[in-house]
Amino acid sequence: MRTDPYSFTRFGQRWVNHEWLSDVLIFSVYRTSGFAGLMVTFAAIIAATFLLVYRRCPGRPYLAAFLTLWGAEAATLSWGARPQMFTLLLAATFLLIIDRSDERPAILWWTVPLSLLWVNLHAGYALGIGLLALALIGAGLDAAFGSRQYPHSAENRRALTLAFIASLTVVSLNPNGMRLYSYPLETLRSRAMQTYINEWFSPDFHQARYVLLLGMILATLVMLTISPRRLSCREILFLSAALFAALRSVRHIPVFVLIAVPVLCKLTEGCIERYGSAWLLTPKPRPGTWRTAVLNAVILAAFGTFTFARIRYVEHQQPEIEAERFPARAVQFICSQHPTAPMLNHYSWGGYFIWKLYPNYRVFIDGRADLYGDSFMNNFAASYYLTGEWRRLLQTWGIRSIVLPPDAPLVTALESEPGWTRVYADSQVTVLTEVTDSRRNH
Repeated sequence: MRTDPYSFTRFGQRWVNHEWLSDVLIFSVYRTSGFAGLMVTFAAIIAATFLLVYRRCPGRPYLAAFLTLWGAEAATLSWGARPQMFTLLLAATFLLIIDRSDERPAILWWTVPLSLLWVNLHAGYALGIGLLALALIGAGLDAAFGSRQYPHSAENRRALTLAFIASLTVVSLNPNGMRLYSYPLETLRSRAMQTYINEWFSPDFHQARYVLLLGMILATLVMLTISPRRLSCREILFLSAALFAALRSVRHIPVFVLIAVPVLCKLTEGCIERYGSAWLLTPKPRPGTWRTAVLNAVILAAFGTFTFARIRYVEHQQPEIEAERFPARAVQFICSQHPTAPMLNHYSWGGYFIWKLYPNYRVFIDGRADLYGDSFMNNFAASYYLTGEWRRLLQTWGIRSIVLPPDAPLVTALESEPGWTRVYADSQVTVLTEVTDSRRNH
């Protein structure tokens, strides 16, 4: 699919569907196993991601487990059944490969087929290319400054160079071809996304949900000053870039976690070895007994039972959850009463409307902000918030129906005008339709 079929504002225009393979996989899981299958699949992806983080940590099992769980909890804001989860899993895989390449440079060749997979799953492939580039720069700096603690061999630097070039080359092997080289940069440069989309905002540390992230940042900075361990140039570059990204955008917090947890583990381990107790790092080996085996089996069985019950409960509650988070009742009204199109909808509901109303209705806007562009997003915001020539958008697109939250300024303005009438309202949604001349006369 190269052009947009879902909206009437961009219908037929070029659409860079950078996550086409993710869409195929996600829909295949949904078709075969429903919402329960999606929950299990993405829970497994997230679990695998943080297992890789744990494997990169020194201080296993206790310290590494604690910090990995801390990082996982700090990153929950971005979790969900969405293509970005593939990017997190592959980023964790790249980081593990780069770590292991110090001893086995040949392992870096795995980044090439993984990059090919990644570029077809999600445009976050650029993160993998960036990690290879920073690793190469870091290895060069360590070699240039004669670091004895981190002696990157010439073979390692050569393998990094070749892996970087090869991974960058395979980016073109996707349905969008060369276009995907520039696409990630265009997304990052979009001012409209950073202005209107919550996950592109900088984290607000006045909010409780960012306390764990703030704690991890502060703990890392403190440990950098007091730990006897020192970081390599590669680790410093990774950490600095990830911290900058996380402070710039909520969307990048999980990337910071993937990088910061092993670094914090390393620094904390150094402090514990110098000032603390060794048992905090490594438990004393104990001979296994049948009681231990039985206890472990009971714990696993209990966890499995709880997980299964939780999945069944969430699946059973899916209609209620959907109605709470999305305008499900309004969609039922639209399907039964067929308000006149074209219909202006809220940005956050576009994807849901595509899922529920296409092809009977095409959306005005949806979550593919890159397709619509900054100018269109700005015009939509101007109309929504009644700034500038806010009526022009309605006139340009011939809008006949409005589906927006009740507190939207545009709804308030149109409800006070004789040309519009409310045909549906609930706590989430107000539906307005334009009053035609015949209805006015009647």
